[in-house]
Amino acid sequence: MRGRQLGGLTLARAVEMVMPFDRQAFFPETTPDEWAPYEGWLKPEAMDPATGALLFTVQSYVVRTSHHTILMDSCVGNHKERANRPLWHQKTDDTYLRGLAALGLAPDDIDYVMCTHLHSDHVGWNTKLEGGRWVPTFPKARYVFTRKELEAWEQGHPKFTRHPLEDSVLPVIAAGKAELVDNDFALDDEVWLEPRPGHTPDHVSIRLASQGRNAVMCGDLMHSPVQCLHPEWTAWPDWDAAQASQTRRAFLERHADADMLVCTAHFPLPSAGRIVVAGDAFRFHAEADW
Repeated sequence: MRGRQLGGLTLARAVEMVMPFDRQAFFPETTPDEWAPYEGWLKPEAMDPATGALLFTVQSYVVRTSHHTILMDSCVGNHKERANRPLWHQKTDDTYLRGLAALGLAPDDIDYVMCTHLHSDHVGWNTKLEGGRWVPTFPKARYVFTRKELEAWEQGHPKFTRHPLEDSVLPVIAAGKAELVDNDFALDDEVWLEPRPGHTPDHVSIRLASQGRNAVMCGDLMHSPVQCLHPEWTAWPDWDAAQASQTRRAFLERHADADMLVCTAHFPLPSAGRIVVAGDAFRFHAEADW
């Protein structure tokens, strides 16, 4: 598998799309005046120069350890009912699978799929439509979900439909491919989960460590690099805004100026880099693409 080395691990990414989001709709408590100081450095990678829309990368990270090939979050998927997101709704392209193929990976090569949470753009390729049924896209993989996250989605939330649960999670469970775990689950001494609640009830990050090198895939802890400067800015999908903000700040404080590669889900490519202290806030310094 092609990618960058992290000790004895190989880390790579497969990108499905870059999607625009209206910034006021996504961060509804912010004002245009609050965005104004940051437009210069957010454009053009993180903000569309023409429209001012935020630009979010939708991608998976893949890590090859000495034992396993692990896919972290599975993007949007095809043929999914996502009427509130026209670019996701009933999509039929092969961009994502071609991205995996470019890394030298076929669906059969994935041993584990680990989901940071169960929003639709993080579970979509868990399944594919085959003969009118949803079946696991990665037939040999075990899919890792936390029990608490699954229970929260089964109970429902007024902001979100059950479609991602029904087409991308429950079919995996029905196929006997799921591992329901606690939010501190360790696959081995190189890969484990850490609880990062708020964005969803049991949102987790995925920690990687090998030969003294460290990385964390932080999921939707943050959506835009501006949240390093403003961890209090709440994204509309956050289930618990106060908890999400507290979790975000604690994460930034923990990893600022540390030897930790932070792999974000939605920041502009290359999406991975370091958190650094910037006065009484933080900044994200992306590393060269890989």
